[in-house]
Amino acid sequence: MGEIATSNRQITLFYSSKSERAKQTLAYAKAEGLKIQEIDVLKTKLTGTQLVELAGRLNMVVADLVNQEHPVYTSYCEPQNFSTDDWIKLIQHNPEIMKQPIALRGDKTILVETPTDIINI
Repeated sequence: MGEIATSNRQITLFYSSKSERAKQTLAYAKAEGLKIQEIDVLKTKLTGTQLVELAGRLNMVVADLVNQEHPVYTSYCEPQNFSTDDWIKLIQHNPEIMKQPIALRGDKTILVETPTDIINI
């Protein structure tokens, strides 16, 4: 069991408060009457364990959680030799580069591509 607590009665949403998609997703979820536990990754620093767990729940590795088109990311040198720990540190120091929103409910986890995806969890 990981350190991210989930419930079938509510959706846990990891998101960036600067993200338009996240704002739209939250607004849509609230309009649908969904119970949401909000975790703003810009305000709440995720632990390495949490990042590894989120990646695992999405069938990804931690490197896959990074939006490689993000300007903050592209300002770094080529990260081909990054270890998992390096990726974790990169996300922790620059949380805005993390792909999000990520929604969890019970055993289900999805990367929200469009705001209406939230009803699929």
